[in-house]
Amino acid sequence: MRERVYRTEAVIIRRSDFGEADRLVTLITPAGKRRVVAKGARKTTSRLAGHIELFTHATMLLAVGRTFDIITQSAIVHSFDALRADLERIGAAYYAAELIDRLIEEDDENRPAFDLLVATLGALDSTRAIDLVLRHYELRLLGFLGYRPQLYHCANCQETLTEEAGRFSALAGGVLCPRCAPHERSALAMSLSTFKLLRFLQAQPLDAVERLNISPATRAEAEQLLRAYIRRILERDLKSAAFLAEIRHT
Repeated sequence: MRERVYRTEAVIIRRSDFGEADRLVTLITPAGKRRVVAKGARKTTSRLAGHIELFTHATMLLAVGRTFDIITQSAIVHSFDALRADLERIGAAYYAAELIDRLIEEDDENRPAFDLLVATLGALDSTRAIDLVLRHYELRLLGFLGYRPQLYHCANCQETLTEEAGRFSALAGGVLCPRCAPHERSALAMSLSTFKLLRFLQAQPLDAVERLNISPATRAEAEQLLRAYIRRILERDLKSAAFLAEIRHT
């Protein structure tokens, strides 16, 4: 049984007006997703207002409430200020937040997923490779939440994949070997360079992304394949993906 007051790390991924002066805040914590209330946060005199900005990493003290727990104290750990000053970076942060919001359940404890979100927001604060940071995030988050795409064994027959593999199946959940690929009409073409990139991002730490020199075509193809796979899992497109695409083309 939870104590009446408890402390947790949190990242604010969504918020909305609630009642006359409160905010309903969606948090990702090491213990899963939670919706909590920040009492009086819309008042100009509120001490909480500056501590519950979107994408802020904070340490919070919460009181157990009847319907929603209540934020009583909040201290900022990382505010990611540079992220907020750049439209593409903040668009990427919206995408990262929406993806984890759609994939993780309330009170679904997952410390690795929380740490990944914090690290990804930190990378988006400074990286020159925003898209590759997001591809790394997608692959790792999918793995932590039970949707790891198959990149080393055929998603259909489990045969070890070689460089001859050239099709990715969102339906099967990963790359297909040359024998299985012809039987999956919806499988998407995948170049060898994209295959290698996806494997690298799935296996390597986030800071390794900064050392990559990847062609625009390979980056675009990797994005296309992972978006198709995520669409299959969620049965919808993420609104933030369209927003991010619009930003890039303006």
